[in-house]
Amino acid sequence: MNVMEKRFPSRINFRRGQVDMTHGSGGRAMAQLIEELFVKHFDNDLLRQGNDQALFTPPAGRLVISTDGHVVSPLFFPGGDIGSLSVHGTINDVAMSGAKPHYLSAGFILEEGFPLADLERIVTSMAKAARDAGVPVVTGDTKVVERGKGDGVFITTTGVGVVADGLDISGTNARPGDMILVSGYIGDHGVAIMSSRENLAFETQIVSDSAALHGLVAEMVAAVPEIRCLRDPTRGGLAATLNEIAHQSRVGMKLNEEEIPLRGEVDAACELLGLDPLYVANEGKLVAICPPDQAQSLLRVMQAHEQGRDAAIIGAVVEDDMGFVTMETGFGGTRIVDWLAGEQLPRIC
Repeated sequence: MNVMEKRFPSRINFRRGQVDMTHGSGGRAMAQLIEELFVKHFDNDLLRQGNDQALFTPPAGRLVISTDGHVVSPLFFPGGDIGSLSVHGTINDVAMSGAKPHYLSAGFILEEGFPLADLERIVTSMAKAARDAGVPVVTGDTKVVERGKGDGVFITTTGVGVVADGLDISGTNARPGDMILVSGYIGDHGVAIMSSRENLAFETQIVSDSAALHGLVAEMVAAVPEIRCLRDPTRGGLAATLNEIAHQSRVGMKLNEEEIPLRGEVDAACELLGLDPLYVANEGKLVAICPPDQAQSLLRVMQAHEQGRDAAIIGAVVEDDMGFVTMETGFGGTRIVDWLAGEQLPRIC
């Protein structure tokens, strides 16, 4: 009899079992869930320390930390699920400072009655995303709430990274004359979520763009360290992101609608659903702002990378104390791209 068999005489039935309150009680059932699920899939040296924290020696440079809660509905969607999304989203938030992400922590809020098969599927996907990105989950926590007081599973992830001394990438750095770039097609994630949520079928399946972008960012920063701003346009989409940066930097922005990458099927789906693609969330795209003389160099680097092959220059930063974002439309007119007044697409990340 091995050590695990001595501690847990019977194994968890992940095929037919459900989460129950004992899985969050701090007792034997919780220890077994942690060992047979989380430690099994997330296994690494730091996690195997088995403490309530992960002890590590920080690399040289300035530390960056970001935390993000994930409440996406549905939990599984074309191109991803809440597990992979929780890894990609936090890695990207750390990377947008120009940092290299090093470690993740994960907190799970589980609802009583949630199928263990679905939980294992989520954790397996999450572990694969972390391994593929080279950013391990090194510590975490699990809580269980009563049936009807949650929605299956919520995940909070925190990422720690290091940014090199001398690198200054921030939403406060945009200057008039700078160029605005986006790494690819916008709106894919939000439309994939909405079409899955509403059981809509399109001629071509729309798939989430969820991906970790730190590899792309590393190549961009190495080639053009003068990058002013980086941001991943998640909730509120491209429009909200550019308004945030304009507000932070006290500048305006002028976009060219015809230069913004947008798939025909996403455009059609947005028209059907009454959505504006500029406000639809992305989970695998970034916005970059750089000095005008560096824009073409940065564009070439982005297009040479798999995650930036559809990158484009979509506009410029302009002087504007009011901080307006405007767009020249395909019809030759101009429209203001304002903040959203409310929530266009709830629970998309």
